[in-house]
Amino acid sequence: MFKKLFGRTNSNSKETLFAPLSGQIVPLDQVPDAAFAEKMLGDGVAIQPAEGEVVAPIEGEVVTIPPTKHAIGIRSPQGVEILIHIGLDTVQLKGEGFETLVEEGQRVSVGQPLLRFQLDLLQAKGLNTVTPVVITDTKGDRSVEVLAQDEVTKGKTILIQI
Repeated sequence: MFKKLFGRTNSNSKETLFAPLSGQIVPLDQVPDAAFAEKMLGDGVAIQPAEGEVVAPIEGEVVTIPPTKHAIGIRSPQGVEILIHIGLDTVQLKGEGFETLVEEGQRVSVGQPLLRFQLDLLQAKGLNTVTPVVITDTKGDRSVEVLAQDEVTKGKTILIQI
């Protein structure tokens, strides 16, 4: 009732993230990049993409899109911040092969397309396409529970519960 009256949210309530890409689950500690494998940027999981489209894993606001378009950050109404980083070392492409479909500050819904990337181009350039999906604000009592295993379908498979 107070939430309706005052617009406040319960920070202890669980949030569900859906898969932002279709593909194969890769445990974060198996990502060949220490910043992700050692959870320096946050806890989560990675996906080896089967195709080049990223959708919103949660309702929220787009808070970050670097000029190179290789990553996107979303914040849920409860304050959970998610980073989706397309491939490893893809920043070196300087935006080549990436197309954003949303803008910073835009509200998004689960399953809404966020960006597209040319998977074949990344592979042709010898880049690892494994895509970390991390919760960047795992402070306090937030715990990240990866629920998905094996294959996931974007916008449909429950990936993580926080």
